[in-house]
Amino acid sequence: MFSSKTLAEMDRNIAKYPPEQKQSAVMACLIAAQEEHGWVSPAIIAEVAGILDMPTIAVEEVATFYNMYETKPIGQFKLVICTNLPCQLSHGEEAADYLKKKLGINFNETTSCGTFTLKEGECMGVCGDSPVLLVNNHRMCSFMSHDKIDALLDELKSQAKKGVSA
Repeated sequence: MFSSKTLAEMDRNIAKYPPEQKQSAVMACLIAAQEEHGWVSPAIIAEVAGILDMPTIAVEEVATFYNMYETKPIGQFKLVICTNLPCQLSHGEEAADYLKKKLGINFNETTSCGTFTLKEGECMGVCGDSPVLLVNNHRMCSFMSHDKIDALLDELKSQAKKGVSA
């Protein structure tokens, strides 16, 4: 189910803990699995549970508690926009509405082409840079005006055509 690269990443994280506490690597293992597959399906959750000698339900609880894990398929690019109060006071809601209009989707939806999924996010810790957008949990975009949103979407669409993920 996992590539040798992903299994090596999981082993590297498991090795950080004493053998009797290897379940402490559950979050890192879920991240590695999601990086490879794009989301954590029930089968992936069960496989991670087996690797860590944990009950499947315990791994599922972690996967469903934290918003960094996707338990349903998502688009090639996950766009998370902060909607907490400081961002809202600095045009966050306007940026979110603009994204919804540009993509033709609402929060927790994916474009019909499968390129974009739009999510509402909690504080990302850069309130002074709002509105803030996170791409695929790795790339932080600040001061997201309409022009910057347009440029980002064009860039990501170009990457999608080339088969590249951010």
